[in-house]
Amino acid sequence: MPRSAIDFETVRKIGLALPGVEESTAYGSPALKVRGKLLACVPAHRSAEPASLVVCVDFDDRAELLAAAPDVYYVTDHYLDYNAVLVRLSRVKGDVLRDLLGMAYKFVTARATSRSPSRKRQKLGPT
Repeated sequence: MPRSAIDFETVRKIGLALPGVEESTAYGSPALKVRGKLLACVPAHRSAEPASLVVCVDFDDRAELLAAAPDVYYVTDHYLDYNAVLVRLSRVKGDVLRDLLGMAYKFVTARATSRSPSRKRQKLGPT
C-alpha cells in the first residue's frame, strides 16, 4: 500500500490545529511559530536533504528520535548546535508527525514560559 505524500501543507494543517500556532517564515522558508518562536520550518540550509522538515526539539528527545528511526530523522553538521531535528517527510507517517509536532509544541512553549518577563532579572539601580 503506497504511503500518502506528506509535505509542508500536511505539516501546516497539523500545526495550525495547535493553540497559538501561526504561519510565518524562517530564513525565507515557510515556517510555523508559536508566539514568535520557531516550531517547524522547511530547512533553508543546503546541508538538508530535499523534502525535509526542521522541527524544534530538546537535545535529549533528538537523540532518542535519531536512535529509534535513523531512516526518518537525521541531523547535519549545520544543525548540531541547534535544538532541532531534521525529518524526511517521505518517510514519516501522519500520526508520527502529529506526535512530533506535539512534542515540539511542548518544548517551544515551555521554553517561552521559562523566559517570560516575570522571570527576568530586575534592574538594579539607585534606591
